[in-house]
Amino acid sequence: MLFDNVDDGRWKDDIFMYQRTLNFETSARGWIDIGGAVNALIGVSEMRHGLCHVFLRHTSAALIITENADPDVRRDLERWMLRAVPDGDPMFVHDAEGDDDMPAHVRNALLGCERTIPFADGRLLLGTWQGLYLWEARSTAHHRRVVVTLSGE
Repeated sequence: MLFDNVDDGRWKDDIFMYQRTLNFETSARGWIDIGGAVNALIGVSEMRHGLCHVFLRHTSAALIITENADPDVRRDLERWMLRAVPDGDPMFVHDAEGDDDMPAHVRNALLGCERTIPFADGRLLLGTWQGLYLWEARSTAHHRRVVVTLSGE
């Protein structure tokens, strides 16, 4: 058998949805571990297991699942991204909010603004060395909103 605990795939009457918006203040370009805040919402929802969809309502920051043990990984990712898409690159025309404006939009397009993660027993089912992060791609502070939608039972 390929899978354990396979049911017949029919919808059950005890599937629920739960949605909340989390607010984060960034101080400047950098990383915020949002996994604890998402896990807290899972706990409040009282759902046992399901899927968690996390959506960032912005185009100049990103959501990333990456290494959570060694902060050098996040620093290296940021250095790589800043080399690949540098602030002030003259190829960009859009600079309405500064020389980091368009590069931040490109970084968002490359890294993404949403993630879907399974959860069980009140926690995201991330791997041992995985964390869920909001990466501020701009060089100044911003208010960021993240919509968390849970579906499960």
